[in-house]
Amino acid sequence: MSKDTPEELESDREIERLIDEVMSSSINNDSKLNDEQYRQKMQRRKEIQDRRIAQAVPEKGLVIVNTGNGKGKTTAALGMVMRSLGHGYKVAIIQFIKGAWEPSEKQVFSHWEDQLEFHAMGEGFTWETQDRDRDLEKAQAAWEKSLEYIRNPDFQLVLLDEINIALKMAYLQIEEVLTGLAEKPPHKHIILTGRGAPAALIERADLVTEMTLIKHPFRDQGVKAQPGIEF
Repeated sequence: MSKDTPEELESDREIERLIDEVMSSSINNDSKLNDEQYRQKMQRRKEIQDRRIAQAVPEKGLVIVNTGNGKGKTTAALGMVMRSLGHGYKVAIIQFIKGAWEPSEKQVFSHWEDQLEFHAMGEGFTWETQDRDRDLEKAQAAWEKSLEYIRNPDFQLVLLDEINIALKMAYLQIEEVLTGLAEKPPHKHIILTGRGAPAALIERADLVTEMTLIKHPFRDQGVKAQPGIEF
């Protein structure tokens, strides 16, 4: 995975400094900027941002990881699915764990049957199945199905939902997943969701977001999962 160059790091630091100065001036009358000072700082920030955009690579297929203990990993991924469908791209979703559910998202996405392939390959969470051998079998079958879409150049986006759980439970090996990701066409985006993403996957990924749990209605108030929020 490429690292930021010294020039990029310096640009980031300058942008952060400009933002800090503007924010500080908004809450501290002693350092309040006049209109011209504010304009100059925003102009400088725009110059830096425009230069970086001009130097950016126009297009690259991304490996995207949504992980962490907080809510929203799959939800964020489905937002990308919606965007891709809106652009007319073909998308595949493979669910590794939540296969026993019939989520409302599946019903919504049925309107894009000509663009979307949806495979619920698991049978629920591990504490529900209580059969490790069957969980291993289902996870491997889901991975084999995933490879079909990873290799298929017709699909712009592939979502591997809760695959990180399968990796964490050792239903899949990280080496085989990394090998499979290396087979994707250059333009293809792949999203891998689930808590506990292994370090090797995070290192390989181009975009990693960690959802942090601060408050949750079930943990803190005993509120059950609700339609429209959790499913």
